[in-house]
Amino acid sequence: MAVTDNGPQPNAFDIETETRSNDAYRTVAWTGKYLQVTLMSIPVGGSIGLEIHHDTDQFLRVDAGKGRAVMGPAEDQLDYQQDLEDGWSVQVPAGVWHDVINTGDEPLRLYSVYAPVHHAPGIVQQTAEIAELDETSGKDEPPSWSVQPPAQKPDEHA
Repeated sequence: MAVTDNGPQPNAFDIETETRSNDAYRTVAWTGKYLQVTLMSIPVGGSIGLEIHHDTDQFLRVDAGKGRAVMGPAEDQLDYQQDLEDGWSVQVPAGVWHDVINTGDEPLRLYSVYAPVHHAPGIVQQTAEIAELDETSGKDEPPSWSVQPPAQKPDEHA
């Protein structure tokens, strides 16, 4: 992969090429003070995992594959559903339960923009299981130089 997270320094890269070639569940591509770009690859039948970011808005864009976005006010009330394919974007407001599920027959390749920063700079997590372990162990934390909202409520996973 040609992309390198150089922290809050100026950066540019071919996001479509890097997203399509990313094989890891999550690769942090760039970390600024206020937002972060991650590349994701969701295996066939897999998903991002049902979650809620209480203080983080999120933007996702699909670059390859097919999927479905589900969102709602509670983990058992996912009223919003939208099928996705190359070129579609998803906007997740803070405080909304959400998941993106791979419904196709190839990996679902997408990128995500978080505001504020959500993950450790440059971290690469090959699987969703590794990502969850990194989050619970404290290995996957935003850097101290990022700007975080006061009294942030921790994310939740279903």
